Amino acid sequence: MIIAIEGIVLCALFTLPVWLMSRNPIKELYNYPPAIQERVKSLDEYKDRIPTQKNKVAAKLIASVIFVIIIALILRFINGYTTFLKSFGYGFILWTVVNLYDAVVLDIIWFCHDKHFVIKGTEDMVKDYHNYWFHIKGFFIGEALAIVVCALSGVIVQFVL
Repeated sequence: MIIAIEGIVLCALFTLPVWLMSRNPIKELYNYPPAIQERVKSLDEYKDRIPTQKNKVAAKLIASVIFVIIIALILRFINGYTTFLKSFGYGFILWTVVNLYDAVVLDIIWFCHDKHFVIKGTEDMVKDYHNYWFHIKGFFIGEALAIVVCALSGVIVQFVL
C-alpha cells in the first residue's frame, strides 16, 4: 500500500514542473522531438532564447543529483531501508512508476495533445508533436538512468544515512 501512496505523491510532484514548462515551452526545447527542435532553431524570433546544450546538460545533472537525494531520503527515512540491495530495488520500482507515468500520461496523453506545448511557428508539425515513439524511447532512456540514480541512492542509504 505504501508504494501506491508514494507513487501517487511522486507522480503528482513530477507533474508540477511539466505544468510550469507548458507555460514557457522554449526553455525545454531539448525535450521536444528533433524535427521540432530544428524548426525552432531556424526561426529568427527564437534565436536568442534557445537554451544551449551546456544548459541542458547542467539542468539534467542537477535534476539527477536532486533525484538521488530525494530517493535516498525516502528509502531511508520513510521506508526504513538500510541496505544497498533493498534501497536499489525499491528505488528502481518507484522510479519506474514515475517514469511510466511521465511517458504515458504526461508525454503521450498530455504533451502530444495540449496546445500549450506547441511552440509558435511549429503549429503545422502535428505529426511531430504526436511522435509517440520519441516518448517511448525516452522511457527506456529513463530506465537506464534509473540504474545509475538508484544505485547511487542505495550507496547513500547504506553508507551515509
